[in-house]
This record gives sequence, structure tokens and C-alpha cells, in this order.
Amino acid sequence: MVVRFAILFAAVLMAAGPTQAGEPVKVFILAGQSNMQGHGRVDAVPKANDGKGSLEWLVRNPETKERFAHLVDDQGEWIVRDDVHIWYLGRAGGLRPGFGAREGLIGPELGVGHAVGDAFDEPVVLIKMAWGGKSLAKDFRPPSAGGETGSYYRDLIRLTRGVLENRDDVFPQYAGREFELAGFGWHQGWNDRVNQQFNDEYEQNLAHFIRDIRRDLDAPELPFVIAETGMTGPEEKHPRALSLMKAQAAVAEYDEFRGNVAFVKTQEFWRPKEVSPSGQGYHWNSNAETYWLIGDAMGRSMVRLLQPE
Repeated sequence: MVVRFAILFAAVLMAAGPTQAGEPVKVFILAGQSNMQGHGRVDAVPKANDGKGSLEWLVRNPETKERFAHLVDDQGEWIVRDDVHIWYLGRAGGLRPGFGAREGLIGPELGVGHAVGDAFDEPVVLIKMAWGGKSLAKDFRPPSAGGETGSYYRDLIRLTRGVLENRDDVFPQYAGREFELAGFGWHQGWNDRVNQQFNDEYEQNLAHFIRDIRRDLDAPELPFVIAETGMTGPEEKHPRALSLMKAQAAVAEYDEFRGNVAFVKTQEFWRPKEVSPSGQGYHWNSNAETYWLIGDAMGRSMVRLLQPE
């Protein structure tokens, strides 16, 4: 189910000593467009609806602070995990709030990282690649879909290979350790849902995408989690939005994908603008709880794929 990348220098492993030896580091790829980048606010900014819906507000609010208490230490500072590391388009470090579209924001990576980090004894690495305003039909277009392969599909493959080939430099704390590609998380869809042609071919494009990612990364059974594009909540009625979400769910039901692809519903994670930092519906109203819940659900689904009962 995983592809293992050979250790380049045996001498490095020998020199690293017993603390560096052990089971391979588990690598999870996170990809998509702006909602995988992440626009959930970290700081409680008064002018942003008095900070409601920010991560800082969640750890202080009496109704939510118990659920999010594990994100801060005894002094109220954000915890930086030393067993889960992330690389996001050149930014790297221990997992903490702030690896969203820019510093001060979070995306699904925070929830994903905590879920998989808590589930596995081995160290975890997240490789996150996401760009705003990108479609599956064009920008991420997989080769087997026909037509011109999307430039961001090519970048995704190129960057993943580059990080893995240079892992000792990117993640020096794991120098000499073997890495294994363990899963792929996908949260994308807005730019296809607003285009009828793109919308109509989304299901077949997503199936091609999964097959091609597995082929091009030499991971034929790579577990794959699809997070629903549900950013307008359970009251959504637009035909294109409904059909795209239906297409995302349908792919996970293909016979070839049963047991190795999971679909995560997200509409229930919608929070209205009255309790959120903004009214940007296409960015989940910048609500940190929403992004946390999406990531947590993706991570738990990934664990179930890797550790079936």
C-alpha cells in the first residue's frame, strides 16, 4: 500500500545512531486549491467579528475550549509538534497553526496532522501543495483525461519527487531515515463547480487523477481521501454545486476504489458568518473550526484506510 524510497547513504544511517533508526517516516500529500491552502483565521482580531470563529477564540471560548485545549500549552502558546512536520511550498517546520495560505491562517493540514500523528507511532511528514483558483479540468488535469496535462498536475508530481529526493535537507531531523508514501488528501472543486463543462466532467477527471497520481508516484494502491466541496453548507441548492459534490462521492464508490479511496462529507462543518471572522462563503467564512473539522475528518478517514478493522 505504500511506496518506500531507498536510503541514499547507508553511512548516514549508521552515523545517526539508534535514535534515527526505526520504522519509515509516514508521508502524506495534501493537495488542492484555496481551501486546501486554508483561510481559517488563527488570531482573534476584534475587527473580524470580534474574533468569533478564529482558532484563538476557539481555545478561549467556554463552549469550545475543552475540545481545542490540546493545541496550546500551559502558558497558552501554540504547541509545535515534534513528531509531525510539514513542507508547504518551501515553508517547513514542526506542525503548528500558521501553515495556511499565509502566516496567521490554517487549512486542513492542522487537523490532518494531529489525527494521523496521534494514530501512528512513526514520525509523520505532510507535503502540502495547494494554489488558489485552480480547476481539475484544466490546471490539475491528469494525463489520462486526454488533452493537455495541467501545469499544476505536473508541478504536484515534480515537487513531491523533489521533496522526497532531498528529504535529508528538507527534514534534517529525519536524516538517514526511510520515507514511505502513505496517503493523499484532496480538497478542491470551486473552479470546476462554477463552470458547467468542467462540472460535467469532474467525476471522470477525478477518477483519472487518482489513477495517474498513483502511477506517476509509483504507489499503485496509495490511499486517497476526497473532502467534499461543501463550503456553502447543508442548505446548498445550486445544481452545479450539488452535482459536483455528488460526483466526488461517486468516485469513492467505484469498485476499483473500494477500501482505498474515502469520501468525507463537509457540509455539516459549515459555520454561518455570524459566528465567523468573515462572510467569504467560498472560503468557509474564514472559520478556523471548519478547517479544523475538515482536516480532522480527512485524517481519521486516512487512518481507517490504513488500519481497517
